[in-house]
Amino acid sequence: MDLPLVVGVDGSEPSLRAVDWAADEAALRRVPLRVVYASLWERYEGSALAPGLGKPDAQVLAEDIVRAGAHRARDRQAALPISMAALPEEPAYALVREGKNASALVVGNRGRSGVANVLLGSVSLFVAAHADCPVIVVRGSHDNQARVPVHGRVVVGVGEACAAAVRFAAQEAARRKALLYAVRAWRCPAQETIDHPLIAGEPERVYEERAAEALERALRDVPPGVKTRRRTVEGPARGALLAAAREADLLVVGARRRSGHFGLQLGRVTHAVLHHSPCPVAVVPERS
Repeated sequence: MDLPLVVGVDGSEPSLRAVDWAADEAALRRVPLRVVYASLWERYEGSALAPGLGKPDAQVLAEDIVRAGAHRARDRQAALPISMAALPEEPAYALVREGKNASALVVGNRGRSGVANVLLGSVSLFVAAHADCPVIVVRGSHDNQARVPVHGRVVVGVGEACAAAVRFAAQEAARRKALLYAVRAWRCPAQETIDHPLIAGEPERVYEERAAEALERALRDVPPGVKTRRRTVEGPARGALLAAAREADLLVVGARRRSGHFGLQLGRVTHAVLHHSPCPVAVVPERS
């Protein structure tokens, strides 16, 4: 049986956009959708809830929130099998646990804190850092609607640990019949010299060639039916990926998972794109 796609909801507008995106993604994958709301409190004041719930001035039951999310998904994808759960647990830990039996987790970029300058909510950040399955953080729209794919491009960052991320990105590109756009950033340390008579004086060229070779190795197992494009960029990886994401429907990055490590398992580049990407970001675990 296919594992479901799990989407976390909390009644906020970002979480409802995540429901839209997750419903479309589940239909694309042909897997069930599971809508999950988790909280240690049975009721919440509704002031930070999305207007679509219809109860902005009243206390709202957890069941109301998860039911509203499921109804929204059904309105978007009528034939989609949908289940729902309201869990009396800490949201971040509940979603990470749900991810153990999910094909992927989908969350909004912010929750119901109502703090406009919070770029990424703490729950979304924790889930992206600790889940066993890919986590998609839905970013890039502020009109209470998930953005319909328009660019036909899936961008993947090619770093030192990226095999799982490349596989995931290739699968997403194939489903969407989109271009797989692989980006590898490179930098030449200042005043570096290379001790070889044939390449002395040309360190920039050497680093660029190494980046191109890394791209070729990373993409060698991509199915031949997936159209690919490679790009090496001199400069910081975060800048290269954020620039590429402006014309992408999905940005895919890898995140190393180290056994026995309980800290925030996200690199600086992944952390940066989660906060600033103009499109949804998929964080794919890379086991070390």
